[in-house]
Amino acid sequence: MAVKTIQFEHHTLNISYEIVNPEAKYDIVFLHGWGSNKALMSKAFSPYLDTFRQIYIDLPGFGNSTCNLALTTDDYATIMERFFAQISASREIIVGHSFGGKVALLMNPSLLVLLSSAGIYTRKPLLVWLKIGVFKLFKYLGLAKLRSLFVASDAKELSEPMYQTFKNVVNEDFSKKFASFTGKALLCWGSDDTATPLFAGEKIESLIEDSKLVVFKGDHYFFMPHAKEVAAEIENSYIELLKH
Repeated sequence: MAVKTIQFEHHTLNISYEIVNPEAKYDIVFLHGWGSNKALMSKAFSPYLDTFRQIYIDLPGFGNSTCNLALTTDDYATIMERFFAQISASREIIVGHSFGGKVALLMNPSLLVLLSSAGIYTRKPLLVWLKIGVFKLFKYLGLAKLRSLFVASDAKELSEPMYQTFKNVVNEDFSKKFASFTGKALLCWGSDDTATPLFAGEKIESLIEDSKLVVFKGDHYFFMPHAKEVAAEIENSYIELLKH
């Protein structure tokens, strides 16, 4: 594990990362999802893709990377751009899972690989709206300390900056951003994903002109048991990209 220091908005962020196959010619960068870390991505993919310099990153506020201010998805992309410059990483292939998919999209790689990416807005169930309403009432009454009873499971135990970050990013609709992406995209999805349902992947495929959707059996973390197959899809997509 290594660490680089990034300056952002008068704050110092320590970005933890790992590089596998450091002498390889081509770069592939992995960005994990919300609440996860680089170790999960490395565990899945490091046994494969051995022709690439594999770069696994803990996004700010996750794993061993620090974050002491509220961020937006655009902020994450800016921080990653500065980090890339420090380690001389290219934007040839960026793989993003869930929230990491939105950050990967904003970085405009030559080959965008989305693993059950976030970014397509889905309507909240009635129970969720009721919980939001009750929490706002409690906050108005000065009982905001009861927040843990109402926040989403993804937001529990977060520091205040990261909770504000969660609120900034959780309901974003990236439809227009997907539609404006002009690179090549490989979309890999779990057939039984309930966090980012398959219809979201189908919509993204319809929005990105040069895209391919591959569906695997599994949930939001389908890529863990199917890492070898996903890696093969990535290699094939990159070969197709080099031909053009």
